[in-house]
Amino acid sequence: MRDEDTITGKWLAMLKEIAPRLERVALVTNPKTSPYDYFLRAIRVVAPSLAIEIVPSPVESGVDIEKTIASLTRMMNCGFMITSDTTTLTHLDLIIALAARHRVPAVYFERGFVSAGGLMSYGIDFPAHFRQAAAYVDRILRGAKPADLPVQTPTKFETAVNLKTAKALGLTVPPGLLLAADEVIE
Repeated sequence: MRDEDTITGKWLAMLKEIAPRLERVALVTNPKTSPYDYFLRAIRVVAPSLAIEIVPSPVESGVDIEKTIASLTRMMNCGFMITSDTTTLTHLDLIIALAARHRVPAVYFERGFVSAGGLMSYGIDFPAHFRQAAAYVDRILRGAKPADLPVQTPTKFETAVNLKTAKALGLTVPPGLLLAADEVIE
């Protein structure tokens, strides 16, 4: 698996692990405020190996989110991947409520969704990332030229699982997923 496929592959693998009968997954994100094409290309590389059909689901508003989730949940064995953008962050509570109402497993890019009642997440450990950025700022303030500093990507990722949500969805969290979780919400 290439580096750029890793995070989308991890999201899909987590969904398939917790919902083995999963057949299709909607990529829910706003193409105007996220790297939508990047995520779509990367997820399409991984999906066939997990026997998952990807359903592109661009959204720009709460109304779009409601329509997308309602239409996809008419299909059997579906799930959602929610990526980072201003639309999904703005409508965090709506997304979580719709996933619960329609009893659909979803994986999120950030643990804040899980703390708010979402099923699970895998994403950047933001405090570690901010510390890394602070070290860069320190180097610049001490005289380093920004152009001379190497580009750094996040190095620490975290997994969160909400057991209460899993139970409400009728899902059993596999032991491997529990062991991999940095945070388990009960």
